[in-house]
Amino acid sequence: MTLAYWCVFIAMFLPWLCAFYAKRVGGFAGQDNHNPRDFMLHTQGEAKRANAAQQNSFEIFPAFAAAVIIAHMTGGASQAAITFWSVLFVLSRLLYIFLYIKDMATLRSGSWMVGLVCILALFIAAA
Repeated sequence: MTLAYWCVFIAMFLPWLCAFYAKRVGGFAGQDNHNPRDFMLHTQGEAKRANAAQQNSFEIFPAFAAAVIIAHMTGGASQAAITFWSVLFVLSRLLYIFLYIKDMATLRSGSWMVGLVCILALFIAAA
């Protein structure tokens, strides 16, 4: 399995990492687990932002996974390029999550854009 595929594997867990953090910071321990989404709707501060980062991470993951798979399957991109853009994507997402939780909106948007550029670069490399 290539490093880029491992990046897809890592990216798959990022939303759940955000959810775990949101629940921990939001005081979910000991709460009724019958309706955890309702609990998340009523969180504030870091917990609310971590939940939003979770949602965004779920939204962007399919495009990233598709880009990595397509870049591998077409054979048009070098393995070094696929690896570079995949690792940069994961790093940008980790930074994005941190910046989102810490409420650094402008930097967060820049980090999000880096992740989007990585996805676009993978598709372009595949062409």
